[in-house]
Amino acid sequence: MEITVTIPDEIVAEAQARGLSTESYVAELIAGPGTISRPAKTRDQRRAQIEQFVEEISRNSENIPLLPDEAFTRESFYSDHD
Repeated sequence: MEITVTIPDEIVAEAQARGLSTESYVAELIAGPGTISRPAKTRDQRRAQIEQFVEEISRNSENIPLLPDEAFTRESFYSDHD
């Protein structure tokens, strides 16, 4: 089946921004949510995202009590099992 349609400029621009052909982008839109490709992140973008994540999880880490190495041995985890 072949259908002829007029594709709005916004859709063409979005497809180009995602690095897809207009046909591929429209096919993904028709396929439904969760199927639209996202543009690949550059190495610098991934690195910045990881650094931000580490910053967020380490925020207020100075309030976490220090534990001795013995607290992380197998024996300490299973001390109540024989």
